[in-house]
Amino acid sequence: MPMRVPPKPDSAYPWYLRWMYRRQERRYGQHLYPTQVWGRVPVLLRRFLSLFRAFERSASPLDPVLRALVTVRVSQINHCAFCIDFNAMRVMQHANQADRLEGLADFESSPHFSEAEKAALAYAEAITYTDREANDDHFARLREHYDEDALVELTGLIAFQNMSSKFNAALDLPAQGLCRLPPTATPTGSKNAARSEAPG
Repeated sequence: MPMRVPPKPDSAYPWYLRWMYRRQERRYGQHLYPTQVWGRVPVLLRRFLSLFRAFERSASPLDPVLRALVTVRVSQINHCAFCIDFNAMRVMQHANQADRLEGLADFESSPHFSEAEKAALAYAEAITYTDREANDDHFARLREHYDEDALVELTGLIAFQNMSSKFNAALDLPAQGLCRLPPTATPTGSKNAARSEAPG
C-alpha cells in the first residue's frame, strides 16, 4: 500500500532539509520517510526534531535502553511499522538484546526486564491504550525507581511517542528495514511488525 501522503521530490525541500536528508542517507542508507513527510511543513519538522533531541540528550535521567524499549512498546500498540523498526534498531544498538524485543509485549512475565523497566512499560501501556488510564498504583510502582523529574520526562516521552507513532500510522509510513533481526526475534504486538524485516 502506498503512503497516504508521500514525500516531495528532494528538489522541492529547502536547502537545509536536503542537507539533512543527505546525512540520513550516509547514516541509514536512505532518507527516513517521517522526516520527509513532516518536512512538507518545515516549521513543524524543526519543532519535532527539537523535541526528539531533547528526549535523547545525554543528560536525560532515563537510560537510553529504557527510552528505546518504551518507544517500541508504544509503537506496537499504535501499529506504527516505521517506529517499531526505527526504535528496535536503537534497542539493538544500545543493548544488542533481541530476546528483549521478542518478549516486549509480555514484559510483565519476562525475566529479561528489570522491575524499573516493567514499571515504566506498564505506565506506557496505561497511557497508550485507549481503554486504560494511569492511576495511583502505577505511580506507587514508578516512585520505587524514579524521582519526580524522571517521571515528568518519562510521561513526556510516552506522550511524544504516541504523537509520532499515531502520525506515522495514520499516513501508513512503512518500516524501512533499519533493524535487522532474526525471524524469531521480530517485535510482536503490531499488525505491521513483520515489515521491520524488510531489507534496508
